[in-house]
Amino acid sequence: MSSAGHRRHRDTAIALGLAAIAVTLSVTAAPAPAAAHPFGDPQTVDVAAHDQRPEVVRVRWRVGGTDDLALLGVTLGLLPRDRVRSDGAVEYRITDAALIAGSASFAAYLLSHVTVSDHGRSCSGAVAPPRALTRTGATIEFTCPGPVDTATVTVRMLTDLNPAYRALATGPDGQRAVYEVGRDVHEWVLTGAPDAGGRSLARSALGQLGAVAVGVLLAVAALLLSVRHLKRRKAAA
Repeated sequence: MSSAGHRRHRDTAIALGLAAIAVTLSVTAAPAPAAAHPFGDPQTVDVAAHDQRPEVVRVRWRVGGTDDLALLGVTLGLLPRDRVRSDGAVEYRITDAALIAGSASFAAYLLSHVTVSDHGRSCSGAVAPPRALTRTGATIEFTCPGPVDTATVTVRMLTDLNPAYRALATGPDGQRAVYEVGRDVHEWVLTGAPDAGGRSLARSALGQLGAVAVGVLLAVAALLLSVRHLKRRKAAA
């Protein structure tokens, strides 16, 4: 092969390698999700059907950090405002959890920031008295007009304090969701298989992984081809 032909093959191989690397980087360098919220561990929410009452949906909320709970206590007027320092840090005391858990204002806050509906029909909620608020959280039982197969659960906990707050939620059969400002409503399948949304998310994740694998293979193949052509060129010289 002429030197011009070698150069064409070499340039083609290098271009292919660079293109494959660019594809790989464009997939793998997508922006990482932001932190759950700006103060530490995220809130968690667990959604489940009642074991014996098919018309009841249980939602358990647990705060992420004790300072978040103290901030809520200050907002509800249960704790003094001087708990929030000038630098933004919030002071938590061991007696705060019991004080907040036993207050009617906390129960009212829960019921106004966590709601459940069944096919557009509202479900009435009742807060179970929390025994260890920071450790096990607070549980709300929502009674719906009839047996529930899919529940629409809205969670807006703490986002009125700071819009950066998020809550990581789990449900039956491994269902998961992230509640945040702009995405505070999610449907949970309580009976049967998870909904198509969960499957589509899984397919999307697999598709992205497949694209990464293909990009890596193309990059490796292109680089090997380039090296081979360079070796042949040196041998011919």
